[in-house]
Amino acid sequence: LPFSAAANLRPGAEQKVVFITARVHPGETPSSFVCQGIIDFLVSHHPIAKVLRDHLVFKIAPMLNPDGVYLGNYRCSLMGFDLNRHWANPSPWAHPTLHGVKELIIDMYNNPKINLEFYIDIHAHSTMMNGFMYGNIFEDEERFQRQAVFPKLLCQNAEDAPMSSTSFNRDAVKAGTGRRFLGGLLNHTSYCYTLEVSFYSYLLAGAAAAVPYTEEAYMKLGRNVARTFLDYYRLNSLVEGPPAPTPKTR
Repeated sequence: LPFSAAANLRPGAEQKVVFITARVHPGETPSSFVCQGIIDFLVSHHPIAKVLRDHLVFKIAPMLNPDGVYLGNYRCSLMGFDLNRHWANPSPWAHPTLHGVKELIIDMYNNPKINLEFYIDIHAHSTMMNGFMYGNIFEDEERFQRQAVFPKLLCQNAEDAPMSSTSFNRDAVKAGTGRRFLGGLLNHTSYCYTLEVSFYSYLLAGAAAAVPYTEEAYMKLGRNVARTFLDYYRLNSLVEGPPAPTPKTR
């Protein structure tokens, strides 16, 4: 990303990092379009994108399972593994992409100059409608409430991501996922989510019929995810808008 003048990349500066991954399951192609929407927006000339680049560092791994994608697999890698169940102990031989990303995340987490504030893993869902997020459950009620802030802000920006679709869980079967493992590893200042989007459609508030998703609609959801960080960090006042009209004189 073009951060040349960003204060957060100057030597010694503290960095707030948002880490995004996608396509750990090869058949979940909508996740790539959502991720593309995020990337295209962040590198654009849009005033919001400029503010985000100036204040945050985005690390994006758009395809965690490239060999599975190449082979046309639906869920597993070349070696036959569901990579999203091996975050706890990924092998550099059997799960190389997962191992590399996990090592990078841990290195950033241990760097006192880096605040790893968000991890978002993008997926697609074959049976549910809309875009929605999965979050973790914590015994600390305050931490749990703070974790709900970003999904609530997203639903205000994305008409296809109502808060009613978002849920928080700690199912045992999901213990090896990125969201669950990193949610247990990182401290209370980091928030880990799975971002899901339907394979087929979304339902607008008050509408009787579902709206089919298109590639552009997936990318729009990605743009809205990026925009939500502006609201979360309360950076709206820094966005340069069109010049105000000259007041009329009497």
